[in-house]
Amino acid sequence: MYPPHRTMFLKISSLLLLSLILSITFAQERRREVPKAPPRAEGEGPFTKLIIRGAILVDGTGAPALGPTDITIEKNRITQIRTAGFPGLPLDTTARLKAEPDERVIDAHGMYVLPGFVDMHAHIGGTGQGTPAEYVFKLWLGHGITTIRDPGSGNGSEWTVEAKAKSERNEITAPRIKAYFGFGQGAQSPIRTPDDARKWVQQIVKMGADGIKFFSAPPAILAAALQEAKKVGIGTAMHHNQLGVARANVLFTARNGLTTMEHWYGLPEALFQDKTVQDYPLDYNYQDEQHRFAEAGRLWKQAAPPYSEHWNSVMNELLKLDFTINPTFTIYEASRDLMKQYRAEWHEQYTLPSLWRFFEPNRAAHGSYWFNWGTEEEVAWRENYRLWMTFVNEYKNRGGRVTLGSDAGYIYKIYGFGYIQEMELLREAGFHPLEIIRSATLYGAQALHMDEQIGSVEVGKLADLVIVEENPLANFKVLYGTGAVRLNKQNKAVRAGGVKYTIKDGIVYDAKQLLNDVKRIVKEAKEKEGIELKPPGW
Repeated sequence: MYPPHRTMFLKISSLLLLSLILSITFAQERRREVPKAPPRAEGEGPFTKLIIRGAILVDGTGAPALGPTDITIEKNRITQIRTAGFPGLPLDTTARLKAEPDERVIDAHGMYVLPGFVDMHAHIGGTGQGTPAEYVFKLWLGHGITTIRDPGSGNGSEWTVEAKAKSERNEITAPRIKAYFGFGQGAQSPIRTPDDARKWVQQIVKMGADGIKFFSAPPAILAAALQEAKKVGIGTAMHHNQLGVARANVLFTARNGLTTMEHWYGLPEALFQDKTVQDYPLDYNYQDEQHRFAEAGRLWKQAAPPYSEHWNSVMNELLKLDFTINPTFTIYEASRDLMKQYRAEWHEQYTLPSLWRFFEPNRAAHGSYWFNWGTEEEVAWRENYRLWMTFVNEYKNRGGRVTLGSDAGYIYKIYGFGYIQEMELLREAGFHPLEIIRSATLYGAQALHMDEQIGSVEVGKLADLVIVEENPLANFKVLYGTGAVRLNKQNKAVRAGGVKYTIKDGIVYDAKQLLNDVKRIVKEAKEKEGIELKPPGW
């Protein structure tokens, strides 16, 4: 044991290191100048009355599709939903909803209407990736995402709160924004004690924060912040990183009031039976991201096996705590098949050159860990996914809340496209398509305490809707901005699908036009730089 003066020295050193990290973060935030989103020039409405006629409705509650239906929206609220006949027969015209000449009607006969999607892990981007807000926002809306939670407000707390307010007033073309501050962000002085943590939580509530994003902190400070956040009624999310997980895994944080876990870190550690720390190689260095992510791919095999006594015990406690899992399967997909992700078909037209450079192997860029990525790492990650997906699917089966988040902007994931990939991965995990839509809509709204306003297509709720020409339940690929491949009668490959309209707060956006705007932004950037996107090392 260390003598008392040595123990005190170590405690002080730990707090000083935390203070130094936070101070650097705050200084960078103050120096950074992030371009603001331009004033809204897109979208029509809200209308005195908007009628969506003849649609097939998937309401987000888990109920099966129903149609044809007529949906009436007055300004930004759904005021009526009624059946309009039977499939295979002419639409009912005897009791059709009337529209005045100055009111809007969308003929959605044969189309599908869903609630607006909620991306629970949606970084707006910033200077590191070189992604202007317009680019990010239009990719999201172009894929039906009407609400996002920005975990950590990476563009700076003031910037994000300002964008949140402008979106709420519909002054910019953007989804609804929930602003989570990174723990310690905007602090007037370093957080050294539990009381400092509680005061900081009170401070950010006044600044307009909707919640907090944690990575790690000394347990007493972390517990104080979590408990204070719960007391004042704001949300909490945590990426339990390896620097802090040995002292605070998901059971510790959930017991102290954490509402949402991001990714899966902290969960396998809570499932350990024969160890208390990850089986790190002895030359492991967390700052080396090849080490970090390669070993992360071997972590689930170190946890208790599925359906074992300890596995069930951890799951049951999280269920009892009404805990939300936001897995973001999509963000690690390149770990199990790197080539597939960097050759994804949308990169050519939708990925900015600056973002492409950020993705490429780079020891100094987060998530660009392809220093020597090979078969062994990918095989390990495939097994990692199998065990991870088993837990998440069973958590859902037992009544747990699982939401959708993309974490795009890293690891070859593009905003909007990565979110639809997450739907496909939940399908792989065993979710029914209706369960996936519920996770993408109602469950996201519940996790944000917004389910009285959004998350399902119901009378009285805000008019946040997605209109698609094809059935996404049968094939989620029809939600991609690039659509799904079809073979026509002339034996020629064609594209079908893509979101047709995204309606946010009663405003109708032409989703395909928004994506065309993004293609223009990318084309101009590539022409300006005189480059084309190539695989790493070419």
